[in-house]
Amino acid sequence: MIPVLSPEEMASVDASAAESVDTLIARAGFAVSRTARSMLGGLYGKRIAVIAGRGNNGADGRVAARLLSRGGARVVVHDSDVETLAPVDLVIDAAFGTGLSRNYVAPRLVGVPKVLAVDVPSGIAGTTGERLGSPLKADRTVTFEALKPGHLLGDGPDWCGDVEVASIGLDVSCASMDLLELIDFDELVPPQARDTHKWRSAVLAIAGSAAMPGAGRLVCSATLRAGAGYVARVGLDGVRDECLLDECVQLGEVPDPPTLRRFASAVIGPGLGLDPSTSEKVRGLCAQLPMPLVVDADALHHLAEVPGSVTVRTEPTVMTPHAGEFSTLYSGSSDLVAAVRSVASTFEAVVLLKGSTTLIGEPSGRVRFVDSGDQRLATAGTGDVLSGVISALLARGLGAFDAAGAGAMVHGLAGRLCSAEGLIASDVAEALPRAFDEARRVAPEQP
Repeated sequence: MIPVLSPEEMASVDASAAESVDTLIARAGFAVSRTARSMLGGLYGKRIAVIAGRGNNGADGRVAARLLSRGGARVVVHDSDVETLAPVDLVIDAAFGTGLSRNYVAPRLVGVPKVLAVDVPSGIAGTTGERLGSPLKADRTVTFEALKPGHLLGDGPDWCGDVEVASIGLDVSCASMDLLELIDFDELVPPQARDTHKWRSAVLAIAGSAAMPGAGRLVCSATLRAGAGYVARVGLDGVRDECLLDECVQLGEVPDPPTLRRFASAVIGPGLGLDPSTSEKVRGLCAQLPMPLVVDADALHHLAEVPGSVTVRTEPTVMTPHAGEFSTLYSGSSDLVAAVRSVASTFEAVVLLKGSTTLIGEPSGRVRFVDSGDQRLATAGTGDVLSGVISALLARGLGAFDAAGAGAMVHGLAGRLCSAEGLIASDVAEALPRAFDEARRVAPEQP
């Protein structure tokens, strides 16, 4: 996991550092110069423009400028208000850092030089990734000790380029946010026990209806392929789905309490519909189901104004809204981290906000980011696949926070393993076994 700190948290870490500000700036400037050298493939005779503001970000840029000049590059340092840059091979953007809250207009470039941003491209908000004005689009960004939310959210991923986290000796153990990497997967998802059997990881899927049978099929298909030993599907309208996978059991109604207790987890919501007559059933089930539960899709709409249906639960709950569904649960600032934390606290549940970068928050305030997916997952039905994956991981014994994070990672990887053209949700479900295998292949070697 890579630690993630807000700009305010990073400023606090800087202020409490054992080393002097000058020492930290020297280390940061060296890291910038090292990356610049790598981008240029050498320094002798190369032309570099450094845009340096008045703060520590600019100081990092000036240190880098001196080191690069000693290495043989022709370096010119400009103030942050420069309007046009002469032709160069590389621009180092050290005008403003993550704390900028006003618009910034970058200078006009002549030609197409490479751009290296220090900490964050000037004009990209460190908290939200929002574009403020007209920044320079970086080929690479060097940040220090921890990522910032702005690298991962909003416009940030498109404008930061490849982000390198350089260590300069700061203690970031206080971080309550992390970016999950595939290398973390093996730690989060241990292999199934040799003596496991179907009821140890049985999942009840309350999903699908006569009007939307596909959602239930996708959930069940994904749940099986993510390692559930037994999957039973039931629709609240009582209609059977004759096209459901043969490996899934079809139930006419929600089982009685003794049978329910045999299921290790449940998922509710996809394809149930928004009819008001369904609301009471959904709320009652969410409150009463005696196992870890994934709440997705239509169920989120039925619960939006009734958090008590979730907060009364004694077993873990994972809520998995996309942006539209999230807007029914929260109306507030554009700070997605704060928003996810707020909803997790209100519903006393793990909340997974789906997006190009997925955010996962729990009531304690911890947050994880997952960026393993891409635009291929912006396809109808892929969210149903994700809820199935998470329900399977819950059934296999993972905690809610870990199941949501690992589920988002392997779901994103499954999307990447599919063809970019003509992708449909069932392709993602079918790719899940390969994604699990691929995730385990990048696990670190044990000592």
